[in-house]
Amino acid sequence: MEVQRKGMFSSVMSWVDKRLPLTENLERHLTKHPVPKKVNFFYIFGALLMVIFMVQVVTGIWLMMFYTNTEEGAFASVEYIMRDVEYGWLMRYMHSTGASAFFFLMYFHMFRGLLYGSYQKPKELVWLFGCFLLFLLMAEGFLGYVLPWGQMSYWAANVILSLFGAIPFIGPDLQVWIQGDYVLSGATLSRFFALHVVVVPLLMIALVVFHIFALHEVGAGNPEGVNIEKYRDESGMPLDGAPFHPYKTLSALPAIGVFFIVFFGIVFFAPEGGGYFLEKPNFEEANFLKTPEHIAPVWYYAPFYSILRAITFGIPFLGITSKFLGFIIFAGSIAILFVIPWLDRSKVQSIRYKGVYSKIGMVVFAVSFITLGYLGTKPVNEMRTLLAQICTLLYFLPLILMPIYTKYEKTLEVPERL
Repeated sequence: MEVQRKGMFSSVMSWVDKRLPLTENLERHLTKHPVPKKVNFFYIFGALLMVIFMVQVVTGIWLMMFYTNTEEGAFASVEYIMRDVEYGWLMRYMHSTGASAFFFLMYFHMFRGLLYGSYQKPKELVWLFGCFLLFLLMAEGFLGYVLPWGQMSYWAANVILSLFGAIPFIGPDLQVWIQGDYVLSGATLSRFFALHVVVVPLLMIALVVFHIFALHEVGAGNPEGVNIEKYRDESGMPLDGAPFHPYKTLSALPAIGVFFIVFFGIVFFAPEGGGYFLEKPNFEEANFLKTPEHIAPVWYYAPFYSILRAITFGIPFLGITSKFLGFIIFAGSIAILFVIPWLDRSKVQSIRYKGVYSKIGMVVFAVSFITLGYLGTKPVNEMRTLLAQICTLLYFLPLILMPIYTKYEKTLEVPERL
């Protein structure tokens, strides 16, 4: 009987493969794709990102069934999900905690790329697709943040959308077009809902596919920056590589298990994250007559929000206001990540073999980013504004100077094999 089932399955797959090379593509991009034998802790974040993406899609579809995307019904529908829908609170907290987990994993995944030169030739497209995914994730998070229509949702959206209004000439019209109205209203919610549940997720799925295809075309990286494709055995498998399945899939299972233990620990015992995951004002319905005492985004936007707030000056002789200049530098803090493959001129990939200036630059960049994140969650005062301005400069400086110090610094010799 078992032999008959296997024979039937083989016949079906043979029929499919003649019309669609399914087995060939699965083997090339999944089961038989070679991955380095020696990787470290940082290389698990890619797999965890796929896991949390699926969690967000499943919980998002479930929440969509009960959500009402109108100005009058949005907040009430979220309350209904939390109080009256069976296990609604669980799905909502899984989705909100999942958003924080998504950004946490994405930041670490990209930091690993910076550490080990996962953007250098010929991996530029892999990095670019990753940067576009970060941009879409930020857009998706912002759109979803507005949908509960709480106090912080409303006023944070006001702050961010007003930035578009600061653009000379086209700004006011652009802001009205994005909002769908002259003020934040039900029209804004309808647009944001459509973008959040359909448009942006579809774009993200497409970019994930391109990201993986591009990665598999040029080969997976490793902490040493060694090209594992250089030495192969008789069967064509790299000597320092192993098939993705079962080597990578089974090694990822313990990490996924630990991740879910931590994830559900937060969901069940600290879903608000001390106000960093879900702020207290967002449990009040949006009220345009009442401004929260301190308007701040959730933690994963805090570094970029801190950069925005740090710009308290303009360029009057160019007609650039402080608000517009803040918007330019805020956008530049993300845009500069896209050009890193052409800023780094080092002959080696991994930070292990780069010179002392690259290592100092990476530390300065990481510390400034974390400090900006802390400052972005705190109320403004003179000292914090000054510190945010210094950290903004230190955020950009290692990247702007990268073409100089990476070209001339002394590097170590990279081993031939892992």
